[in-house]
Amino acid sequence: MYDVIIIGAGIAGASVARELAKYKLNILILEKENDISNGTTKANSGIVHSGYDAKPNTLKAKFNVLGNEMMEGLCAELQVPFKKNGSLTLAFNDEEYAHLEDMYERGIQNGVSDMEILDAKRLRELEPNISQDAVGALYAKTAGIVGPWELAIALIENAMDNGCELRLNSEVKNIEKMPNGFRVYTENETFETKYIVNCAGVYADEIHNMVAKPKFKITPRRGQYYLLDKNVGDTVTRTIFQHPTKISKGVVVLPTVHGNLLVGPDAENLEDKTDKDTTDERMKYVKETGQRSSDKIAFNKVITSFAGLRASPDTGDFIIEEAKDAKGFIDVAGIESPGLTASPAIGVYIANMLKEMDGGFVKNLGFNPKRKEIIHFMELSDEEKNEMIKRDPRYGRIICRCENITEGEIVDVIHRNAGATTVDGIKRRIRPGSGRCQGGFCQPKVLEILARELGKDITEIVKDKKGSNIAIGKTK
Repeated sequence: MYDVIIIGAGIAGASVARELAKYKLNILILEKENDISNGTTKANSGIVHSGYDAKPNTLKAKFNVLGNEMMEGLCAELQVPFKKNGSLTLAFNDEEYAHLEDMYERGIQNGVSDMEILDAKRLRELEPNISQDAVGALYAKTAGIVGPWELAIALIENAMDNGCELRLNSEVKNIEKMPNGFRVYTENETFETKYIVNCAGVYADEIHNMVAKPKFKITPRRGQYYLLDKNVGDTVTRTIFQHPTKISKGVVVLPTVHGNLLVGPDAENLEDKTDKDTTDERMKYVKETGQRSSDKIAFNKVITSFAGLRASPDTGDFIIEEAKDAKGFIDVAGIESPGLTASPAIGVYIANMLKEMDGGFVKNLGFNPKRKEIIHFMELSDEEKNEMIKRDPRYGRIICRCENITEGEIVDVIHRNAGATTVDGIKRRIRPGSGRCQGGFCQPKVLEILARELGKDITEIVKDKKGSNIAIGKTK
């Protein structure tokens, strides 16, 4: 019997797992997809919000500010790319400029530090490529950017290094209440546990309804993005917001931690929890709205576009609580923006909640907060590169020329805890296929390496989800 089963291996579930790994517990993470961070976390802006946007005294406000304070240290421990680049929320007229003061005051209420309202002159000194129509901005210096899926993967890898178990391709089909816990049914296995933490993203309401009366509804909110080449990644250096709408922080223009430029998302409520298609109409909207922030965005440098779904709750706030009619079942639901920023703090909160419910946990004195070192070969000195190649010649073979990724790096992320088993799984961990050619040249070699290292036939290797096979047979 497990002490805790966590349903969902996105950023929220990953954060909870890593915090619980600090105690001597039997922990199991169940994920319906074939990799970590394959849901909302996968199509994420990667913004570490400062915290001025959320309404005071909400869970969003509380956990945003706490999570922001934790992010830099956490990323350093786990070797996850992070940069504190600051954010600018633009005003395009006198009414919006006056509202910047309201945002500033709300930030003070929420505990956000280091904010400043800029006039047009100071704004353009910081960001020369901002639209001439902008009359000022709220500058939040504690905002940052992070690799969202890299963080989720690192958290679960570290949790597994410290004793957690992970089951992929394990969709929860039913949950049965028992006198002292729960019985959880997946398609092929059954598990028993004392506690459940529901981090199932857009499916969190459905998981909740398996054990308790319906209490909230999750609406999938689709957002579409453009990703631009690194040679225009410095169009802006900070995260550029527009004046927020009732349902969204609006289309954002920002650099990524890897040097690209990202524009998006829009916000479109759907019924279908699997619809991640991009559409001409909405992509046109993203482009036109992004150009309002800067007319210097080189959309002829787009290397890919994509869409993701956010888990939008009908409560208007995060849902983080024990279900009243299912003792020991905790919902972590509706973790939409600023969910990525808030997740580390939510993980701490849930661990403390469970500890209090249980009457105390025993600390895992062997807990190691750092994961095994990741070698970024191209960041090494020439001397270190030569030593690395002597120890393992695979580090001397470049597989992805856009991102300068070696075979040694790819092999490493296959054989780690929570290692990659798909082409996109490799891409999310170490970036081959993320560059200008989007895998056009390196993908066949990545396929070969995966098949070889996993002991599978190349036709069994998928791009991402089940059924996304790439090779189906020999042509010669």
